[in-house]
Amino acid sequence: MSEVLHIVGGGMAGSEAAWQAARAGIRVVIHEMRPNVGTFAHRTGNLAEMVCSNSFRSDDDEQNAVGLLHWEMRQADSLVMAMADRHRLPAGGALAVDRDPFAEAVTERLRSLPNVSIEPCEITQLPRQGQWIVATGPLTSGTLAAAIQAETGAEQLAFFDAIAPIVHHESIDMSKAWMQSRYDKGETEAERTAYLNCPMDRDTYEAFIDALLAADKTEFHEGETANYFDGCLPIEVMAERGRETLRHGPMKPRGLTDPRNPEIKPHAVVQLRRDNALGTLYNIVGFQTKMKYGAQASVFRMIPGLEGARFARLGGIHRNTFINSPTLLDEQLRLRSAPNIRFAGQITGVEGYVESAAMGLLAGRLSAAEISGRSCPAVPGTTATGALVTHITGGADARTFQPMNVNFGLFPPVELKGGRRNRPARYKAYTDRAKRDWTDWLSRALVSDAA
Repeated sequence: MSEVLHIVGGGMAGSEAAWQAARAGIRVVIHEMRPNVGTFAHRTGNLAEMVCSNSFRSDDDEQNAVGLLHWEMRQADSLVMAMADRHRLPAGGALAVDRDPFAEAVTERLRSLPNVSIEPCEITQLPRQGQWIVATGPLTSGTLAAAIQAETGAEQLAFFDAIAPIVHHESIDMSKAWMQSRYDKGETEAERTAYLNCPMDRDTYEAFIDALLAADKTEFHEGETANYFDGCLPIEVMAERGRETLRHGPMKPRGLTDPRNPEIKPHAVVQLRRDNALGTLYNIVGFQTKMKYGAQASVFRMIPGLEGARFARLGGIHRNTFINSPTLLDEQLRLRSAPNIRFAGQITGVEGYVESAAMGLLAGRLSAAEISGRSCPAVPGTTATGALVTHITGGADARTFQPMNVNFGLFPPVELKGGRRNRPARYKAYTDRAKRDWTDWLSRALVSDAA
């Protein structure tokens, strides 16, 4: 096979696309600007570096859409899922990952393939020749973003992503905090104690909200609108929507009981999730923030147990660009105006590590089929992968298009005896149908292991 597949970006989507295409026997070149050109969020030149949360969210493949997406990707020999499983951390019913060993393993596996090469360079234009996948993610360089805008003729949409801080475990006062997963979820003791909890009484919570609202925050440039993805709202934005919002969101106390004071129910609880296998680092769950660094340290040390917290990383906010995929991409993820170019990952308007990797998986397979002269059947919209593709390539209203996590609302409805009130039965029907259809699609879209 002489034609080369070029992939711009070595994040989740680019890494997965490279793996899928290379396993089909295609020669692949990954163009990754790091470490030569850095970003504010990345620390290394590794592929698939996780810069926000270390969680792939729920791993329940019968009652949760993202868990179903995990299942579909595992069935398709996903590199991202295989390495996530290998470097899994206890996290109750969620799939959390030891981020550095995970990225190192993805990088090592791709480097080990004889038909994959990695070029540390920045691509600044959209090539007119050859087969390309653009998988540059939320931190697309300004130069390439301008080239994409010039090609599409449309103003780039943008929203803002925020990341949460990470705390050194040894600096947490465990006389005030305790270990417990919400509702004691998890099959093992390690999973049931994957989260660390810091309780607040009413007065402490009210003082914390006051401090959040008064804290110095990052200012936006003149004329820049602060649109946020609802799944990644800064905590200050949530607090501005009402003083009780956080207590019914990331700080909800339900399902958590301090074993030392079981009769005293906290007014609110701040949860921290283990961020590495050693258990030396914990990230503050749901505490994405746009506060300035000095304000963060001051406000977060108001949390009981974190008075002496030392931060391995403070939170931050960054601009996230994405294309209006419903108007620009066809059902094969190709740019209509330049069909030699596919887009994959968050730049297409999917949100989340897993969703990004899934679009990379599909783009890699579609490109491999095209280069090989084969046709690849359309992914059924009844599957998690297909529901995402349908959404970004025409299912969503282009006028109001915004980033979207996978969810059952994107799936075609199922008919159940007794109506739609039985949610567990309905979700199980969604996942049963998806698994049948995904298995059938895989059997008709075989990728040979020719690498």
